[in-house]
Amino acid sequence: MMYDVAIVGAGLAGLVAACELVDAKKKIVLVDQEPENSMGGQAFWSFGGIFLVNSPEQRRLGIKDSKELAWQDWQGTAGFDRLEDEDSWAYKWAKAYVDFAAGEKYGWLKSKGIKFFPVVGWAERGGSLAGGHGNSVPRFHVVWGTGPGIVKPFAEKVKKAIKDGYIDFKPRHRVDEFIQQDGRITGISGTVLAQSYAIRGEKSSRLGIGEFSYEAGAVIVASGGIGANFDLIKKNWPARLGTPPKNMVSGVPAYVDGRMLEITEHAGGRIVNRDRMWHYTEGLKNWDPIWPNHGIRILPGPSSLWFDAEGNRFGAPNFPGFDTLSTLEAIQKTGYDYSWFILTEKIIEKEFALSGSEQNPDLTNKSISDVLKRVLPGAPGPIQAFKNHGEDFVIANDLKELVEGMNKLAGNDLLDFIKIKEQILARDREMDNKFTKDLQVNAIHGARNYVGDKFVRVAKPHKILDPKNWPLIAVRLNILTRKTLGGLQTNLNGAVLGIDGQPIPGLFAAGEVSGFGGGGVHGYRALEGTFVGGCLFSGRQVGRYLAKGQ
Repeated sequence: MMYDVAIVGAGLAGLVAACELVDAKKKIVLVDQEPENSMGGQAFWSFGGIFLVNSPEQRRLGIKDSKELAWQDWQGTAGFDRLEDEDSWAYKWAKAYVDFAAGEKYGWLKSKGIKFFPVVGWAERGGSLAGGHGNSVPRFHVVWGTGPGIVKPFAEKVKKAIKDGYIDFKPRHRVDEFIQQDGRITGISGTVLAQSYAIRGEKSSRLGIGEFSYEAGAVIVASGGIGANFDLIKKNWPARLGTPPKNMVSGVPAYVDGRMLEITEHAGGRIVNRDRMWHYTEGLKNWDPIWPNHGIRILPGPSSLWFDAEGNRFGAPNFPGFDTLSTLEAIQKTGYDYSWFILTEKIIEKEFALSGSEQNPDLTNKSISDVLKRVLPGAPGPIQAFKNHGEDFVIANDLKELVEGMNKLAGNDLLDFIKIKEQILARDREMDNKFTKDLQVNAIHGARNYVGDKFVRVAKPHKILDPKNWPLIAVRLNILTRKTLGGLQTNLNGAVLGIDGQPIPGLFAAGEVSGFGGGGVHGYRALEGTFVGGCLFSGRQVGRYLAKGQ
């Protein structure tokens, strides 16, 4: 049969687009190479952070935000420098997204039944001048229910539309090519994969058992990025970030393979900003993995001391939670693909959180009583589990023992006890006053001026080498792959553009495959809370455009 729209990918962007089309009573075929239980894609696994500007939650906490300040932060962070070409549409998408985040986004999400944790997080704090990278104020709004909570309203609407006959959902259908006629994309074709009983996130088989072909008036590619395709990551790795890491952990399931980028390019679509990507520097090897090489990111507060593999403390802006890309560049230029946190029990209790819905069962399960337990002594349950079982943790009752354990874990003798001790002592001497020349200590004091940080996120300033704050903890940090910042270049309707800059008739894209809009809405860096939000906005844009019957 002939469909109005075919959607490739049942992640968040695809679901949002489908919901908009269902409202217009369009007939849709939704295909995904994964089993039915993977609906929601990567967004399901996310912490559920949403970038909002001047929200009620911000105002209740005394945060003064504005669209003008957010746009200043976005431009300083993105660093758009290809405005005549690869950034031309990305810049327009960025402006539209900030307008959305400062305008109807909050009310639109609330109308879906989505609620937010009352304390707004402060991610990517920057660490340079006001016009440079980073959020000037806290803007990271965690959805009550984390990733599953943001997916739920859209997935439920899609499931109802499947039941009502508006959507034909085809899991285990892998698209291999587009159907083209007279220069227009008129459908999709590919391989039917064998039934899989893999749980959500597990690697599923790619055994083909048949073929399919569906005709449609338009096709939306919403297939995600390249985060699990290490070969493609290394191929596109920018020279400015040093040599590609030899060892990385994967922050996304194996199905985030980038296949549809190449397939769309073969159909004439233009990929831009290939060298822009967003990988985290605070990755842990998951002691209880779901997907291959499964990594978990630490969401750190600002107090841990950060050292490179040779025991040199990083300087500004490379402090925990301040400038991910700058720190990634600094780590890679050391010639090693790992680094270290050194901290105390007091810091880990207050400042460590783990990214991911499964690592935050209290928030994911919407348990107020469990959330309140975070203020009790001791590390939260998931953090304690990593302390007990994770291979990247070293715990000791004195610094010499700690450094010896770090060298043993790394399998070398790069770290010198005296060198580490002198750097920590120098930092500790700065703790005798509320003023200091140490920029990281200044940042800790500054963070505690924000009530959200003072009470739930930033430990009271203290000396690392004071035994009353022990045990001492060291954490080996791995590079963790995550987001593709470049992608298919699209106009503001989500139409995929060709090499000539003109829309390819019948072909659209949304979500990470399009760089979250325009082929790279974030530029070089992200302000966080903007990946899930980018899927929401781009899926909504293309869905509404096609719902009008274009």
